[in-house]
Amino acid sequence: MLAARNLWIDEKARRAGYENGAALASSHDLKGYRLDQLYRAAAKELIAELGEVTTLPKELRAELAAKGFAFDSVEPVVTQRSNDGQTTKGLFRLHDGNEVEAVLMEHHGGRNTVCISSQAGCAYACAFCSTGQAGFTRHLSATEIFDQARYFARELARRGRKVTNVVFMGMGEPFHNYDAVMGAVALLNDPDGFGLGHRHITISTVGLVLQIDRFSDEGIQVNLAISLHAPTDATRSKIMPVNRKWSTAELMAAVERYIRKTNRKVFFEYVMLAGVNDSDEHARDLAKLMRGPLYHVNVIPYNSTPDAVLRGSDEQRIWAFAKILEQHGVAVTVRTPMGRDIAAACGQLRAETQPKAHPAAAR
Repeated sequence: MLAARNLWIDEKARRAGYENGAALASSHDLKGYRLDQLYRAAAKELIAELGEVTTLPKELRAELAAKGFAFDSVEPVVTQRSNDGQTTKGLFRLHDGNEVEAVLMEHHGGRNTVCISSQAGCAYACAFCSTGQAGFTRHLSATEIFDQARYFARELARRGRKVTNVVFMGMGEPFHNYDAVMGAVALLNDPDGFGLGHRHITISTVGLVLQIDRFSDEGIQVNLAISLHAPTDATRSKIMPVNRKWSTAELMAAVERYIRKTNRKVFFEYVMLAGVNDSDEHARDLAKLMRGPLYHVNVIPYNSTPDAVLRGSDEQRIWAFAKILEQHGVAVTVRTPMGRDIAAACGQLRAETQPKAHPAAAR
């Protein structure tokens, strides 16, 4: 997929001070096959350092390195591993000093999922999410997003394992950074590069209606997940400010359009908050929104964040809620949290450089 290769070369070239990949190639008299070698080494062979690309002449490697051409656009600063050994969280520094977090989850049965960030911070201020409680800093580029997955792919490769799934569920709202996220999807999927199938990629959104409609026209089989977390405007607007722009009805209408156009399943994420969205009535209202076999609810135990004033529902309430959904014919899964002990679970990601929000901001 030449478009993915060109995107990668262009971004790396700009980082090295060139306007685009064509300028880089012209300056160094690089033929197309040399650019292919660079791209393949990074994206497919997962080589970390330019000096390790032995298909390039040593002099050329030294010249490119001296000009600032580098494979990685994110620098691992700290990695933490959970007590059960299944979850690894990485803190990555960007070229401008901003930081993001990403997570590797190694599931039993050989599935290895990387949860990546698309922004430094988030502008959508969901009350239960640590990232959103601190605010928005900037968008990530396609390669900054992609390089988070590439880092963990290299770590797994040392143990003879591969990334099997990527989820855009880290820091940031992916559809707020739509073009870069689609670029990262192209890089992840490219059969001449990273080679991850579309069906193994999931994008999660708080419900940006215009972008959902745009996504339905992409013609790709990437999974869509909706951070719903409440079935009515009265509840959702209290915990998710985005609902004041696009109501629950408008969001569900966009989902309907997406399903009609793509015939693909949609996953609805629903974090359980004690006394906020976890009553029997909430479950029945949620069941009314789930209109068929292509709607699937992921019930998520709340993972505490440092600034939130919310509490999670207890286990008994979570399972009672899920049972009501099942009784109404809704496909439902209760998610098992991973990485809570290292603040790597859903809703807990926030880089150390993000500001601490005042608790009142979460109300």
